[in-house]
Amino acid sequence: MLDISEFRDNDSVIRADHDKRKIPHNKIDKVIQLDEEWRRAVFDQSLARKKRNDAAKLISNAKKAGNSEEMKKLLAEVKDLGTKIEDLDYTANQLIEKRDAIRMTIPNILHNEVPIGDDEKSNTLHSEFGKKPEFSFSPRTHNELLEINKWAELPRAAKITGSRFYFLKGDLARLEMALQSYTVDFMLKKEYTLIHPPTMMNRKAYEGVTDLGDFETVMYGVQPDGYYMIATSEHPLTAMYMDEIIEPSILPIKLVGVSPCFRREVGAHGQSDKGIWRVHQFTKIEQIIISHPDDSWNFHEEMLENCIELWNSLGIHYRVVNICTGDMGTVASRKYDLEAWLPGPGEYKEIVSCSNCTDYQANRLRMRFRTPDGNSSVHTLNSTAVATSRALVAIMEQYQLEDGRVNIPKVLQAYMNGQKIIEPTII
Repeated sequence: MLDISEFRDNDSVIRADHDKRKIPHNKIDKVIQLDEEWRRAVFDQSLARKKRNDAAKLISNAKKAGNSEEMKKLLAEVKDLGTKIEDLDYTANQLIEKRDAIRMTIPNILHNEVPIGDDEKSNTLHSEFGKKPEFSFSPRTHNELLEINKWAELPRAAKITGSRFYFLKGDLARLEMALQSYTVDFMLKKEYTLIHPPTMMNRKAYEGVTDLGDFETVMYGVQPDGYYMIATSEHPLTAMYMDEIIEPSILPIKLVGVSPCFRREVGAHGQSDKGIWRVHQFTKIEQIIISHPDDSWNFHEEMLENCIELWNSLGIHYRVVNICTGDMGTVASRKYDLEAWLPGPGEYKEIVSCSNCTDYQANRLRMRFRTPDGNSSVHTLNSTAVATSRALVAIMEQYQLEDGRVNIPKVLQAYMNGQKIIEPTII
């Protein structure tokens, strides 16, 4: 969430950002109003406490002097101060709770270079890599390739769990494991620390990394324990330093997380989202950086360069787009997406999101670092390296052969004992 000082000293910046996003200012006004009421209540409470403390000294002096009349007079004057202080304390707590509940729903301030637009149609092209593969035959969709090669079991997974789950089989399952190993090795060479995070988080931690009001509908809750299955390892890795003051000497903290991810994926989706493209459970390798505020925009570009180098090494044709105001969520200040070309449906689809969240998550998580002038919020950044199910789709469609088999990208062949083509599964 935005630091409260932004509402007190720079509310014009927040208002201008809301205008870019085409959202009203009523929540900003309410936060400012509640903050003023809270500060008045705290001030009145401090005055009442001072009056009680001053009176306590005078009462003590009157008692020592044996002046019972003065003591009675003073006691009468402070008789109701205790109740008043308790009432003001309750009022202050209620006000700050209401203020911060609204503050947590107000989105991050967008970077100046974020394109302005209503929806994803206004996203702009940042760069493009590789060439669209050309085929001497009509390319199949990944759904067709899965079916003719028996690489996945969707109906049987639906039978034991539900729709949008799957069994991966044979060479395709091996290719997924190769992708994980290769990507982790790639990130370790970039001096990121490998982390396997918990796959469940409590509500307090989850509210620190995302707007649950906006995100809760796509998450799986675990009751009666009150946990949530993680939707990405970004969330536990970012929250790992919650409520901590980080020594500046260890910044930047660079992590690569590997985890299963769980999403309900509610709503209607197109034909190209079927198969293993949009599913309820998948594996993702995620980049996380926790940095000094002065360095975060350089690290945002570094994360993007990591993605570009990684996906170039896989030989995939894709483009990088700048996400516009209308397609931006609550948390990020700026975001790039990588979109792979899928020859089957003939469209580009998202394979990576790369975001700088500035101090928005850190303020919610109370995650700070030491400075000579006190403690200050760090900046948090996240980016997909590889979501394996979507990477498999891109590889299958771009590397497919006329007989339905699929060539293996050269960098992955060593992770599959030198195998060059993934073959059909017998059963």
